Amino acid sequence: MHHIQQENLHPIRATILQQKEELAENKRKELAEAHSIYIDLTTFRIDLLTIYADSILMEKDLAIDTIKQWAENMASLLVDHGLSLNLALEEISYYRDVIGEIIKKEAKNGLFSLDAFYEVISHFNTIVDDAIQSVSKSYVKDYTERINYAQYAIAELSVPVVRMTEEIGILPLVGDLDTKRAQLLMENALDKGSQYKLKWLIIDLSAVPIIDTMVADQLFKVISALNLLGIDVLISGIRPEIAQTMVSLEIKVEEIKSFASLHHAVQYAYSFTTHL
Repeated sequence: MHHIQQENLHPIRATILQQKEELAENKRKELAEAHSIYIDLTTFRIDLLTIYADSILMEKDLAIDTIKQWAENMASLLVDHGLSLNLALEEISYYRDVIGEIIKKEAKNGLFSLDAFYEVISHFNTIVDDAIQSVSKSYVKDYTERINYAQYAIAELSVPVVRMTEEIGILPLVGDLDTKRAQLLMENALDKGSQYKLKWLIIDLSAVPIIDTMVADQLFKVISALNLLGIDVLISGIRPEIAQTMVSLEIKVEEIKSFASLHHAVQYAYSFTTHL
């Protein structure tokens, strides 16, 4: 900072550090009473106040790097506990006002010039603004990753391979098939088919309303890949709309054994396995 000596900033830092436990406790009580938030955030509050105090003496770039690490940890805690981002933003803003008053009071005691006071308060506000930006970015990133992971887990559960006998498995599909689910279908069918050492896998489409050309193409790639593993594939419950798509793709349907119902497909596969 150009208009003030470093030693004149030490009282501001010391005052913030002296009051940090009290400030953190006041905010904890306020949140517990107003928002019923009882998760202990005291460590994060004290860490933030310590960073704020130290940032008074730091160069801006170093202070920003320090606050980013705190923001990543805070965002992770919020997402893990299902807490709102507003919780962190409210606290950051609260300390901006409180520490702003400390800076103003210590500046008066230190007889800072107007230029020096403006420089200190601007520096501090830059750090607070970066804390808001960093915690917001980290929260959105963590939250998005959590949602994507949950969606993947749900999608994976929606293409289960059910083992009916030692040699026969069933893959019942429900709902719309998009390219993402088709890719999971490929992965799960190959993985479970190999793991279970299946000889037959029945893909049941009874609950699938329609399949577009891209997904249909992917579906038959799955069948070809399973055949390479020595697994015979049967399809049951094909709707007229899906059959039309298959024909439009010029898929050689005569090479695929299909049945009107899952019951008939199971009977067919079972007749082969019982005679072996």
